[in-house]
Amino acid sequence: MKPFLKWPGGKHRLSGLICSKLSAGRRLVEPFTGSGAVFLNSAFELYLLADSNPDLINLYQQLAKEGHTLIRYCQGLFLPENNSASAYYRLREEFNASPKPGRRAALFLYLNRHCYNGLMRYNSKRIFNTPFGRYLKPYFPEKELLFFLERADQASFLQADYRDTMELVEPGDVVYCDPPYDPLSETAKFTEYHAGGFSWKDQEQLALTARDIAGRGIQVVISNHNTPAIRRLYQGLGASIETLNVHRSIGPDAASRKKVEEVLAVFEQGMV
Repeated sequence: MKPFLKWPGGKHRLSGLICSKLSAGRRLVEPFTGSGAVFLNSAFELYLLADSNPDLINLYQQLAKEGHTLIRYCQGLFLPENNSASAYYRLREEFNASPKPGRRAALFLYLNRHCYNGLMRYNSKRIFNTPFGRYLKPYFPEKELLFFLERADQASFLQADYRDTMELVEPGDVVYCDPPYDPLSETAKFTEYHAGGFSWKDQEQLALTARDIAGRGIQVVISNHNTPAIRRLYQGLGASIETLNVHRSIGPDAASRKKVEEVLAVFEQGMV
């Protein structure tokens, strides 16, 4: 099943392959949940779904809590009169000022489906600033929302930094990480979906933490771009590497929507 959100670097097309690499376990932990494609297409008993984006986690928490009521409320925003630049910028301004969790969740979904290429971009003051997307008829993902809702009772949703989330990993867990990717070039920054970005030091810290967790008998699988720096980092820490060709469907322009190479780095249980 596809996620109900558009998401840069979303893993729907790769979810089957990723799930085939995950070992057996009781709970899947995702410190970078994003659109939840792996969650939606895997078969664990329990899930800990975390992300540093508070608006994303608020939407998931509100959906799990309010269910069909929130879905109907969100559908009320997907009206022809709201598919215009003036309506979009008015609702974007309301979203940035709104303190109400339910309203903010509904507006987050509206913005995701009406903004340019689904890019959930914030400035340094955490103001959402992606421009209007100019779609003929934005899709309301009712079927996908209902499927997510069916599975939500298996999951706990946590707004947290990846370091804090990985401290919660326990025996019997499996960990899948889909962090903001190492850029393919200095100008390729569209994968930074939350304020603050993700530095090279974060990439290193994530890899070191993954190796330490694997040493405790817990498998960790990590996605990233196939850059020389990423390969050196993970191979140097003993992870196995699989290279994947991926069609990038969300990018800053049509020319960037093409096949790129990604890697899956796997830290197996018990490695030292």
